[in-house]
Amino acid sequence: MSLELYNTTRRDIPQRELEAIIESVIEAEGCAVGTVTAVYCGDRMIRRINREFLGHDYPTDTITFRYSSGNDIDGEFYISLDVIGKNARRFGAGFENELFRVTIHSALHLTGYDDGNDDSRAVMKEKEDAYLSRLSF
Repeated sequence: MSLELYNTTRRDIPQRELEAIIESVIEAEGCAVGTVTAVYCGDRMIRRINREFLGHDYPTDTITFRYSSGNDIDGEFYISLDVIGKNARRFGAGFENELFRVTIHSALHLTGYDDGNDDSRAVMKEKEDAYLSRLSF
């Protein structure tokens, strides 16, 4: 089991809490952490990844790549702290709450959830809310 978390920005983030969230979501979904890398970055990096791998020339909140099948999760995700800050202001949420929500969202993607249509987005939102309500820090 290997979970690595990187922050490429100057902004402080609650690393231990984020690691706990990732592990708990993956395990609660019946999976296990194989090798997971979480990168918290800025708009420039996520925009480059979005352009290179998905053909979209704009920053987004998260991009997730899963490299395994089955219950052992190998993958990585990138989260833009710049977009998190903008979305927190837009939705009237605190930065940390939005950061936790998007981290949960990314972990759900690693376990196989998709948000490509309205129904699957609703399922993911419901799961995000449920996991957020369980946080004790």
